[in-house]
Amino acid sequence: MKRMAWLLVALTIAGCDKPPDEGSFQGYVDADYLRIAAPEAGWLTAVPVANGAQVAAGAPLFSLDDALQRATAAQARATLEKAESDLADLLKGARPEEIASIEAQLAEAEASLELARQQLARQETLARTRVASEQTLDQARAAAEQAEARRNRIRADLATARLPARADRIAAARAAVEAARAALEQAEWHLTQRSVNSPAAGVVDDVVRRSGEWVPGSGTVISLLPRDATKVVFYVPEARRNAARLGETVAVECSGCPPSLTARISRVAQEAEYTPPVIYSRETRAKLVWRIEAVLADVPGAPSPGQPVSVRLRP
Repeated sequence: MKRMAWLLVALTIAGCDKPPDEGSFQGYVDADYLRIAAPEAGWLTAVPVANGAQVAAGAPLFSLDDALQRATAAQARATLEKAESDLADLLKGARPEEIASIEAQLAEAEASLELARQQLARQETLARTRVASEQTLDQARAAAEQAEARRNRIRADLATARLPARADRIAAARAAVEAARAALEQAEWHLTQRSVNSPAAGVVDDVVRRSGEWVPGSGTVISLLPRDATKVVFYVPEARRNAARLGETVAVECSGCPPSLTARISRVAQEAEYTPPVIYSRETRAKLVWRIEAVLADVPGAPSPGQPVSVRLRP
């Protein structure tokens, strides 16, 4: 592109019979293209744009097959749901049916303890009147103690059933939930990378690959020319370098260009260079010049990349 542009500039200068205007500088139109590449390898399933198409920011440019990524995301989502369910189960404690069973056992133990205490009281009365033996009294006392111990054990089991799991098990379950959530986010991110949208409004300069082709990772699919990426490149001698300041507006003239076309200087080279050989002339040969870049105004009919232009700096 640059070689063609220099050739056009050279032909323009060679065909000019008038002496060069000291306030006007020859240049050409260049552009900073965006090479839109596939973030991951895959088969192209759709390329809904064509060469020369105007696209808005966010418009779809191409998509890759996503069957594997969808399956991976579904698996990660199911894993996350299971991890969340396990954590909720640990936080709840035992199930209601299990607690109801323990409560029934506790009621039975309370009744057994009450009966054992009554029998113990009866045997103590008989023992004072010498009707019952000491052995029978000891047996009644042991039975009451056993019933009370059983009642206390079931009470403890019921309290434990109502508590959540141990802190270390809950911490492990929470970590499993976070790991599953991170895996799902990663899977969904890979899924979004299968569809690529335009990062800026502009013109599709070239469709490098078509639907049905295999694209390697970082392989270019679309070459996009943003609206504000067209610029004018020209060279000025040392005597006029100070007139080219960043942000300054310059006048641009070319064949077929709209009147009053302007550009804003966006770069002034810090190092000098020799005039490009293709535009050597008697006046400029072997002289040092500075490369200047100016962003063209986004107006209808603006020149295209490669077109020769004349640039005039402000006095």
